[in-house]
Amino acid sequence: MQATAYTYDAGTRTGSVLLDDGTPVSFDAPAFDAGGLRLLRPGQRVRIETEGLKEGLRVTLVTLQTF
Repeated sequence: MQATAYTYDAGTRTGSVLLDDGTPVSFDAPAFDAGGLRLLRPGQRVRIETEGLKEGLRVTLVTLQTF
């Protein structure tokens, strides 16, 4: 699934993304670390993997979108 980076805190390696419908979904440090990234800037297009549905939606991986 694709999303746009919305917030990112380098100290905690946590943040949030916006899904294409505008829904914000937060991610934790393990999801960020799983993608092997060092930094994330708001506005970057990212690829995410999730589990759960609606209010229980959880990001399990954040990585850069490649074409």
